[in-house]
Amino acid sequence: MSGIIDINTLLKEMKPVLDDTKYVFTTIECYELTEEIVKLKPIATFLEKEGMTLVISQKQADLHNFTYGVVLQKISLEVHSSLEAVGLTAAISAALTKQNISANVIAGHYHDHVFVPYHQAQLALQTLEEFTK
Repeated sequence: MSGIIDINTLLKEMKPVLDDTKYVFTTIECYELTEEIVKLKPIATFLEKEGMTLVISQKQADLHNFTYGVVLQKISLEVHSSLEAVGLTAAISAALTKQNISANVIAGHYHDHVFVPYHQAQLALQTLEEFTK
């Protein structure tokens, strides 16, 4: 099943859902997925020349003494967006920019996920919900 491409439909039907978990982005010097990394239960990984970025719970990061910056919350857009859709990330980013909220977007196969600073998560959720009204 292919996802929705039309930007107006995506914005109207995206149903943002806030995850209660506090997440962080951290990087480790590793260039392959290992059993130790899997045990950390990352919700996302990305390989860069500096190492592997992990998106993990703050609890896991603290437990393993990983360094990180901002603490984030994830807002999942509960609409099946196509990876070929144009404008969804731009629209979300523009709306959050007006509220001075940073956004880190990760697209899964079915949904987009927006990571926002923990202390601004409720405002970010309200901002994104405005698209669905």
